[in-house]
Amino acid sequence: MADYVLSIDAGTTGVTVLLVDARGAVARRAYGELPQHYPRPGWVEHDPEEIAQVAERGVREVVAGLPRGAVAVVGITNQRETTILWERRTGQPVAKAIVWQCRRTAAACDRLKEEGHEPEVRKRTGLVIDAYFSATKIDWLLDNVAGLRPRALVGDVVFGTVDTWLLWRLTGGRVHATDHTNASRTLLYNIHERSWDDKLCALFGVPRLMLPRVMGSSEVYGECSFEPLAGVPIAGVAGDQQAALFGQGCVGPGTLKNTYGTGCFLVQNTGTRAVRSERGLLTTLACDGAGAPCYALEGSVFVAGAAVQWLRDGLGLIASAAETEALARSVPGTAGVYLVPAFVGLGAPYWDPEARGALVGLTRGTGRAHVVRAALEAIAYQTRDVLDAMVADGATGGGELNVDGGATVNDFLMQFQADILDRPLVRPREVAVTGLGAAYLAGLAVRFWKDAAGLASLRSVERRFEPSMTRELREALYAGWRRAVERVGTRT
Repeated sequence: MADYVLSIDAGTTGVTVLLVDARGAVARRAYGELPQHYPRPGWVEHDPEEIAQVAERGVREVVAGLPRGAVAVVGITNQRETTILWERRTGQPVAKAIVWQCRRTAAACDRLKEEGHEPEVRKRTGLVIDAYFSATKIDWLLDNVAGLRPRALVGDVVFGTVDTWLLWRLTGGRVHATDHTNASRTLLYNIHERSWDDKLCALFGVPRLMLPRVMGSSEVYGECSFEPLAGVPIAGVAGDQQAALFGQGCVGPGTLKNTYGTGCFLVQNTGTRAVRSERGLLTTLACDGAGAPCYALEGSVFVAGAAVQWLRDGLGLIASAAETEALARSVPGTAGVYLVPAFVGLGAPYWDPEARGALVGLTRGTGRAHVVRAALEAIAYQTRDVLDAMVADGATGGGELNVDGGATVNDFLMQFQADILDRPLVRPREVAVTGLGAAYLAGLAVRFWKDAAGLASLRSVERRFEPSMTRELREALYAGWRRAVERVGTRT
């Protein structure tokens, strides 16, 4: 009898591997940082080989010493939209992966919008035309890597998001597939017909032969050939935000979660209703209680935890993210300082690829603590931008917000978030919910857990954060944020 489910959470800045037991507890975990590559301003790349190698090292670490057969099944969750092309015959990548944050195709997106394509694209995909998504990244690679497009036309070169790449690697090239949640983030997938769309493929110049087979988020994809998991089925696949939504138990209409990672992603399950936003949010596919497709509304903030990383690596203001809470609490406020972390443009609800980051309100009295606090507050303000848009779209009312992700361990940020939203936040005991979601989807597929009701009993709350800020202060602070955004944005 197998004792564990293993999940691989391949994020933007690192890969986390979890070993989850039958009670839903994390028995072991491993983490490896993923190097970022910035060849030009606004460009972000990963090395596909590094993604696979970091994941494989993590797997070996968490299963070390376990008897063969201890792992029942593997689940995969991943940074979405990031685009990888590789040779079908050899499995060798043909270029660096273009990361979801990369803005190199912004001009191409602008041309498509100027030509009037966005309404039809949005109708079919639920997405806006933006460099964030995969389609224009694929087209760029086909045009800019010598000889690639003719090879893609005959199927010699294939495409995948990170889940597809890891499936290929773990199965020794036997499985070229993805799930509906990742497919729905490419600009090539019709979320209503649940299939690749020929008209979209033609519009974006992507040959159909490149695309992976689309499967369910909770079904058996194949077996690992990679030691030490040889013969273990891979049976759960979902994009990171949809995996977190499932991991939080947000499987019914109206349930809501926010994940604080490299970016910040607010997602609400809307059930069988595909809500079309009029305020810059995205309609996407998620998972219901059985792991089957349902709809969700999403607001994507490009830079959240990445702003803290910038404080550490770019400015040298902190040695680790753990320092930020004490520094933020060491001052009563930011003294009017706002950080707008539009390092790669602004995501929802602005969708402004030309915006660039700024620190505003600086005076001679501004110190390190003010800047650090402003970075944390910026995460909360951006979340309010998205939630206000969601409420205005009629998708959600009051109620609590489920939170997860690494930054949720920062109690200052969580309390400020509750205050600026004026709603309770619920933090689970295990904040690595993205990996848990992938584990749950995989476990359901092989009956490691019997059903959604059984999964619900595994979830536990660690803390609730209740709002305590006065309305006057809350609205004054938020008004200052809006003014700061107006100063850096081109479309606000």
